[in-house]
Amino acid sequence: MFFVASKVFWMFLSPIGVLLVLALVGASWSGDRWRRTFRSIGIAAILILITVGMTPLGLMAAAPLENRFPQPAADMPPPFGIIVLGGAVNGLARGKIVFDERERMIEAAFLAKRYPQARVVFTGGSGSLIAESKEAPAARELLIKLGVDPARIIVEEQSRNTEENARFTAAIVRPEPTQRWLLVTSAFHMPRAIGVFEKAGFDVVADPVAYRTLGPGNGWQWDLDPGSGFRIFETAVHEWIGLAIYRATGRIDSLFPGPRPP
Repeated sequence: MFFVASKVFWMFLSPIGVLLVLALVGASWSGDRWRRTFRSIGIAAILILITVGMTPLGLMAAAPLENRFPQPAADMPPPFGIIVLGGAVNGLARGKIVFDERERMIEAAFLAKRYPQARVVFTGGSGSLIAESKEAPAARELLIKLGVDPARIIVEEQSRNTEENARFTAAIVRPEPTQRWLLVTSAFHMPRAIGVFEKAGFDVVADPVAYRTLGPGNGWQWDLDPGSGFRIFETAVHEWIGLAIYRATGRIDSLFPGPRPP
């Protein structure tokens, strides 16, 4: 029920979608009553869309998420396993693998080569309400093509969201307290991912990838491509809303999970 509700919510209430509808209504409203009000709403929506698309507003929203967890220490002891969250592969098209967050898979292959004894776990089924194809088989095929020994790969293909990624993976691998596991996912997604793994009783070390921002002290990228601005803004707002909903429904224990004190 939660999975379906979350998908329906975002389908109808994504920020860019709402702004576009408001702009359209404001521009097309022809009734005498409320004409000035709807015109003002439409103009405001258009101005917000321009701001989102042409300024670093989306990057500003994403930066706290991406800055939350540092890279793993270079001298970290070898991990027992590497977990890659779904969302990296969109399946197959015309016999070829279609990427989304490709950095997750590339990092997993690098880590597998660096730590040849570590298990490699990919967790992700289908996050779509209508598509039946699952991500895990294509991800497994890609890892093998990238040089990972098939005997080291474990796939979990039933999960549909981040919370299920954590619960189902923990049930499969049954981690021991003494084992060190690396968690690979996009930097903006890491706070919520760490939160649900902690809730599942699975202690992991964050290995964030696929950064959109340059990091503290490096300024902002003024990209005048509105498509890029819209995507980053939608991604950041989606993640902040996700954190709030996960906290309100008890799926994470804090609103903004962060590194544990040493």
